[in-house]
Amino acid sequence: MKEIRKLGLILLVITAIAAAALGYVNMITKGPIAEQNRLADIAARKQVLPQAEDFEQLDIKSPGNYLIIKEIYKGLQGGKDIGYTIKTVPNGYGGPVEVMIGISSDGTIIGVNIGNHTETPGLGAKATDEAFKGQYTNKTADMNIKVIKSGTPSDDQISAIAGSTITSVAVTDGVNEAIKYFNENLR
Repeated sequence: MKEIRKLGLILLVITAIAAAALGYVNMITKGPIAEQNRLADIAARKQVLPQAEDFEQLDIKSPGNYLIIKEIYKGLQGGKDIGYTIKTVPNGYGGPVEVMIGISSDGTIIGVNIGNHTETPGLGAKATDEAFKGQYTNKTADMNIKVIKSGTPSDDQISAIAGSTITSVAVTDGVNEAIKYFNENLR
């Protein structure tokens, strides 16, 4: 019995030291991780709205109606409004997919960038390839974009990633939500 108590006490001390070490490491890395995420968001905004010199964050109007929209920024060039970046987080096959959409003031999609995701490598992860996300460029905010599995896409369609229709639909849902918000609140 005495031996069991001794082993239990040793185990308690070891786990307490490990927990304290993990807490300390978390405390030290929290700030740098947040800063890296902030820098990645700035880079994504610049990628989808490259003409913008500066960005101004806007409040989401009626957030209950736009559940997957996480942030909206107005892009400025020389103090003039040139467009918006809208970050959506739809659910893909492997979980949430961060989609940053750049829409010019006249309603043209300038670019789409895929951020953090947990999609399947070699399948859904191909959403980050220019061949896929580039299909949204120059589409207008006057349409609801649809995903097709085969054939040549028309103006309001994009081709799905082979073997990854769920991810393709998720990204398109994110783009369509941004278009809807743009048309209802920013135009």
